[in-house]
Amino acid sequence: MKNTLLGCGIVAGPLFALIWAAQATTRAGFDPGRHPISLLSLGDLGWIQITNFVVTGLLFTACAVGMRQTLLSGRGHVWGPRLVGSLGVGLIIAGVFVTDPGAGYPIGAPEGAPDHMSVHGIVHEIGFMLSVPAMTVGAIVFARRFKAAGELRWYRGALATAGAVLLLTMFPSPDGFAVRAVIATAILFGFVAALSARYIHENNRSLPLPQQHFAHN
Repeated sequence: MKNTLLGCGIVAGPLFALIWAAQATTRAGFDPGRHPISLLSLGDLGWIQITNFVVTGLLFTACAVGMRQTLLSGRGHVWGPRLVGSLGVGLIIAGVFVTDPGAGYPIGAPEGAPDHMSVHGIVHEIGFMLSVPAMTVGAIVFARRFKAAGELRWYRGALATAGAVLLLTMFPSPDGFAVRAVIATAILFGFVAALSARYIHENNRSLPLPQQHFAHN
């Protein structure tokens, strides 16, 4: 069962990216180089991205449960899965509470940031804080776990993940932020997928060998 839950973490990222790409290239007025992913939740077809957020969030939440069942000891065995779960919960919140129109999308919306944020827009931002920034911290937590275990390749990979996401999301220029946010999200989703695949492999290795039955003459 826990391997099935971990497998959700492998499926979530590609599913999210596929649905985002299909919308980003076909929705009238949407510019993926300028408009954040969240704006796809608006308009007549907004339900597609809302569903994408919620389903992806549920998959990552299930993955977190699988990680908690797998990581029974060691540094970060509690907070690592919790932060993966925070990624999932944040995405669900971001889906249920849609962002406010802005940057000229949907068509007819004012350019730039909205003058006034609605309650659902504020909660949407809280969902974002529970997802990408929290999972960035999660990458650092897993880095410390791998360092303590002497697994330097995984340690460096986890640190590189956190560093890349911080660089992309905190770069001071607002130009190109939408593209940087997509790349940062893809990096985090890929990191969770790599962790999930690793722990599925570990679980399979720990399974007892099947007993052999010999016929007696």
